[in-house]
Amino acid sequence: MRPALRRAMTAAGVATAVTAVLATAPGSAAAGPAPVPAVPALVEVEIPGPEHGTVAGSGHIEVPQRGKSRTAPRLSAAEKSKDGAVTRIVGDGSTADRVDIVVVGDGYTADQLADFHADAREKWAELTAVEPYTTYRELFNVWTVDAVSNQTGVSGDPDKGTVRDTALGSYFWCGDIERLLCVDEKKVDGYVAKAPEADLVLVLANSAKYGGAGYNQPSATLGYEGIATASANNEKSGQVAIHETGHSLGKLADEYFYPGYPGYERYTGAEPADSNISTLSAADIGRQRVKWHRWLGETSPDGGTIGAFEGGGYFVAGLNRPTDNSLMRSNGKPFNLPGVEAMIAGFYRHAKPVTALTPTDRTLRLRSTAKVAVPRLTGADGRQLRVRWHLDGKELKHLAGRTEVPVTKLTKRLLDLRSHTLTVTVDDRTRAVRDPKIAATLKSTVSWKVRL
Repeated sequence: MRPALRRAMTAAGVATAVTAVLATAPGSAAAGPAPVPAVPALVEVEIPGPEHGTVAGSGHIEVPQRGKSRTAPRLSAAEKSKDGAVTRIVGDGSTADRVDIVVVGDGYTADQLADFHADAREKWAELTAVEPYTTYRELFNVWTVDAVSNQTGVSGDPDKGTVRDTALGSYFWCGDIERLLCVDEKKVDGYVAKAPEADLVLVLANSAKYGGAGYNQPSATLGYEGIATASANNEKSGQVAIHETGHSLGKLADEYFYPGYPGYERYTGAEPADSNISTLSAADIGRQRVKWHRWLGETSPDGGTIGAFEGGGYFVAGLNRPTDNSLMRSNGKPFNLPGVEAMIAGFYRHAKPVTALTPTDRTLRLRSTAKVAVPRLTGADGRQLRVRWHLDGKELKHLAGRTEVPVTKLTKRLLDLRSHTLTVTVDDRTRAVRDPKIAATLKSTVSWKVRL
């Protein structure tokens, strides 16, 4: 839940679950000087919607950061040698200039790691079937970290009483909700720390049972935006993970609501900071030129027209969303236009459209070549990033689009033997972004000193 909309509970079952967690927390003895054990640290997670429903989520709940207890490690020397291995399965860009997703599996034994890698690739394919991931897939690196479990599967599958010895302590029935798939965050972080710096984490449970969860708070220690959990072998669970990236990368609010639940009949608070929910009508959004005003009246990928539709941020009334239905409300839907814009902004918060392949810390000479890497866009419209070169601020239009420029191409301009500055600027002129502040972040520049 976004900070402005936090509530203690979102459903009677959630309240019962959290109360049970707190009630069963260890306490001090009736007598004696023994210190009082700490109540387990709690973290807020989003509950996925029902498997056979269309609603993307069912609110939020606070759950322990710990997973199901794991017995003492019993890995053999051969298994330990595989535990923690890191593999890049997608992308070849610099970690500093790409969105880095780290995928960790749970409930995979040492001889099932090939299955885990296949499952990770399959979930990536599901993610990139949705825009704007489809167009911007080359802005990403995807890494797997092998977590070797002693047993196959995860706790809570097939039933509530099942407990398995797994690397990450994943378990269904978290908070007494069957489809809520929680993990031990500290164990997850132990594996994520082995990979290059993560921007987003996906935990795949070796299960066909429907479920997932969204840990959408940024990591205080490793810096990633959040953790999404999903069942590796359930096709509907992939939608859960995609929805969660709307929160973590896009900073989008939920657009679903709770009809008939006391306390959520009408929102009466201040205007939320979230870009995709508002207390304002379409007319007021347009008149005040706020939120998604630039998209009003446009046809959205989710099939609706951008306006202001009542219901969102969990409230039936008092908050409006941009379209009648979108991925932030219902599984299987695409992001609406304001959502696509927010996701692209999230991508470029971590990625840059140009990477210097030729070092920029030394002066280029006659035999040098300035080389850069520019990701290819893979959208249906065939649009590509714009590449422009400048020497001392003057555009070299004949070099437009090139990713390599030999200094020999510049000799006529370098005859004075002075030091000059060669610059390449790459920008994204996508029509999916209309906010000038976001558009200004969709470009990057690399410069070198050049002289004969």
